[in-house]
Amino acid sequence: MDNQEMVTLSKYRLEQAIENLEEAEALFNINKYKGASNRAYYSIFHAIKAVIALEPIDFKKHSSVIAYFNKEYISKNIFPRELGKRVSNARFYREKSDYVDFYIVTREECIEQIETARLMIEKAAEYINNIKI
Repeated sequence: MDNQEMVTLSKYRLEQAIENLEEAEALFNINKYKGASNRAYYSIFHAIKAVIALEPIDFKKHSSVIAYFNKEYISKNIFPRELGKRVSNARFYREKSDYVDFYIVTREECIEQIETARLMIEKAAEYINNIKI
């Protein structure tokens, strides 16, 4: 994949992240916190994948994407450490919500997920718009 293709993929993934956030907000507004939390997580995930798309590397597993992001972007202070913690929390809530019977996402957890998605999109967009490849 050449540089232009990587930029195109990155921007496409960022648009996916924005669309997922819009879905999360719509579900939140009708008190569907489980669905809203899920869509917020995917917004975060796609924003991270947008950043990683600017490299000649990709991963299929969520755990690999997040581990790589933490190692290459959070630990090197390219993105704030607090964001790394918030991404980990988002993954925890999404997995718990999707795989633990009877787990109910609270309104507060959902708000946290949506705020993290907004922040991740903001930081990813800044990074993508300022990177020279």
